[in-house]
Amino acid sequence: MSMWWFRRGVAILGLLGLCGGCAYAPGMFVGARVDRTEPPGGWFASRQSVAQQSAGNVVDGPSPGVSSAQAPQLALIPITPELIRQQRSQRPVAVAPDVEQLFAESQPYRIGAGDILGITVWDHPELSLSQGTSAEANTTTGGYTVSPQGKIQFPYIGPIDLLGRTEYEVRDLLASKLTKFVKNPQVTVRVLSYRSRRVYIDGEVRTPGLLAINDLPMSLPEAVGRAGGFTASADLSAIEITREGKTTTVSLPLLTESGVNPAKVLLAPGDLVRVPPRSEARVYVLGEVLRPNTLTLRNGRLTLNEALSESGGVSPVSGNPRQVFVIRSANTAQPEIYHLDVSRAAAFALAEGFELRARDVVYVDPVPLVRWNRVISLMLPSAQAITTTRDATDALRQ
Repeated sequence: MSMWWFRRGVAILGLLGLCGGCAYAPGMFVGARVDRTEPPGGWFASRQSVAQQSAGNVVDGPSPGVSSAQAPQLALIPITPELIRQQRSQRPVAVAPDVEQLFAESQPYRIGAGDILGITVWDHPELSLSQGTSAEANTTTGGYTVSPQGKIQFPYIGPIDLLGRTEYEVRDLLASKLTKFVKNPQVTVRVLSYRSRRVYIDGEVRTPGLLAINDLPMSLPEAVGRAGGFTASADLSAIEITREGKTTTVSLPLLTESGVNPAKVLLAPGDLVRVPPRSEARVYVLGEVLRPNTLTLRNGRLTLNEALSESGGVSPVSGNPRQVFVIRSANTAQPEIYHLDVSRAAAFALAEGFELRARDVVYVDPVPLVRWNRVISLMLPSAQAITTTRDATDALRQ
């Protein structure tokens, strides 16, 4: 009797092992099979139903432990010539309205609080302070420092309001006021140290930090040049300029390709410039490709064809060329899933026209036979364990 119970327990354990193998057998599978009607397991659920709607295949089954109200409605969007045309029509233009607002003509430098001025009244050295020649923003030299109220104290004249004036305007103002004390005064005014107007540049430049706006126009290329230039990992297609709380993305390659001089983008005092790394614009190629890979967009662009080719293409052994997907998390609640059948060579023309975006996931499903082999590979250890246990039991009985 005890041997009977022992063998019964071994059989139960074996069945549990087989069931465990079946539970894990499906593995990773993106979405609805477009060539079969059976409900797949999936990237988003281990058991889901597939409903055919006029807009395409819609996956609407809830995952285990997830209510129907919480389950996302995910549509398979076929990659077609019409979709490619729609995508191209939505491609960002070189001079978007928000970028155009950054265009400006260069203006003379206007004096602000903290600037240091060198003022010379010719033939009257008693009216001139000892002056240096530095134009650095953080170097204090001899001269007249503009107060926080925008004033300086000048001999004979007293306090003078200079805020927002150019060098030439200050020169004419001083000359007119000195005529009461000096005959035909000859006055020279220049800014010795620019300290009132600054921009901040951060990210993938060699020397990030504060940059003083001086008498040269502070264009975007000028700011990058004064910061030491771009690093090798800089993404030139997604430079962010934040002004008064509003962030605008500027693509230098897009401007130059369209014949627009990037120097037309002039920075204003208080602007924040951020040059992001290319690692923030990654695309992931997973599934049944020869080399699963992480790729970066090149100047903001990468096509599905390029992503597949740089990953070795669809595996000829295990990959299903009819099941190529692009998963796009445009909205975390409802990601978009695009589908392309590349079993025909003509489909690669569509793949070349389909542009990927940052954080896209390209996934190639396995062929059904591969999934079945994976089921068997998980079940075989359990079956072998049952056979070994049975042989051991028979040996004990003998």
